[in-house]
Amino acid sequence: MVSHTGKPLRKETRRDQRIRALGAALNALVSQARALTAQASAAFHPELQPAAFHIAFWLNSFGPAKPSAVAEAVNMDRSAASRLTRELVRLGLIATQTDPSDGRSIVLSLTADGRRRVEAAMQLKGATFRDRLASWSEKDLVLCTELLQRLLDVPENSDSRRDRADPT
Repeated sequence: MVSHTGKPLRKETRRDQRIRALGAALNALVSQARALTAQASAAFHPELQPAAFHIAFWLNSFGPAKPSAVAEAVNMDRSAASRLTRELVRLGLIATQTDPSDGRSIVLSLTADGRRRVEAAMQLKGATFRDRLASWSEKDLVLCTELLQRLLDVPENSDSRRDRADPT
């Protein structure tokens, strides 16, 4: 077989198959996490898009901030973040104040109702997560956490295309 560039394809090894299976499992995990976040978002406020929940969650986690900092932190276009922020303000979930260090800009913060709703939504999300892990042993929890942390902590591996011998 040849690739779309005309070069011969190399034979897939067991390691390649395992990496592909890990990728598929991680994709499924991300999809399930998104679905769980959508449920938490609906619990936060049924009229809002899930992206608005990300803004509120970030403010709950990190405290008051300028709109541009929030948009950057949640990896959102400033205009989209601004539109969602206006909705959150309209619903009384976020408050705006003049930035004391710069009277020309504003700072966003959660209202008491916004904080209460974020915490309730996160409790729902956490309960679902705990239910899924209820049958896991402490050893499995530690192992999974350590392996995922290794995957996240080694960015130099993302550029590596070293051929490795198949261990089996």
